Amino acid sequence: MGDKIAIVTGAGSGIGRAVSLALHSAGYVVILAGRRAAQLEQTADSGIHGANKMFPVQCDLTVATEVNALFARVERDYGRLDVLFNNAGINAPAIPFEDLSLEQWNEIVAVNLTGAFLCAQSAVRIMKKQNPRGGRIINNGSVSAHSPRPNSLPYTATKHAITGLTKSISLDCRKYDVACGQIDIGNAATDMTSPMYAGALQSDGTVISEPRFDARHVADAVLYMVGLPLEANVQFMTLMATKMPFIGRG
Repeated sequence: MGDKIAIVTGAGSGIGRAVSLALHSAGYVVILAGRRAAQLEQTADSGIHGANKMFPVQCDLTVATEVNALFARVERDYGRLDVLFNNAGINAPAIPFEDLSLEQWNEIVAVNLTGAFLCAQSAVRIMKKQNPRGGRIINNGSVSAHSPRPNSLPYTATKHAITGLTKSISLDCRKYDVACGQIDIGNAATDMTSPMYAGALQSDGTVISEPRFDARHVADAVLYMVGLPLEANVQFMTLMATKMPFIGRG
């Protein structure tokens, strides 16, 4: 692939780390973006070449000036951007809808939706004017973009919104040779999903242990998506544990 340039948000752990390492192994220069500097450094140090071609950049993705500075730095240092993996996301405590505070709602929306919007907007501004023109944006959705878990309203609402964001970017930016797709992931084995193995609340009120799968399979799927030529696009992909109780949820 040569020295193609990728930005991965939420690169300090979980799926973001797995995808960053996979892109790095495939020959990409990977800019690791996120709030937690120490975790970003750990991702960089895990690369097959050490920190070579993996560059941590601490950035609050909910702050427009910080996002603009991140992408301006990439454009200045590398002259182009080939891939954005919009991965950063957080969840609220699993509490009843009526007990959620406005602060909790705003925080989830800011990270999961506004942060993805700001990053995609900055990426398109680079991709539409670079030569060769175009690039690929992959948004990390969730099976919650299709169907909610109990007590997950803000997370589910933002993931449904990510689907709208993906579709609109795909439509509005294809004239610039920007391909935008979405990967919806169910129960990849990360710290975020570790409670599900112990027991997750189901729609009928029962609590059961849910199977998970290795996050490296997500990284492999993302590599497939970015490996396509820009005239082809995976618009939506769902990748989940085979026995996850998703089909039939509710």
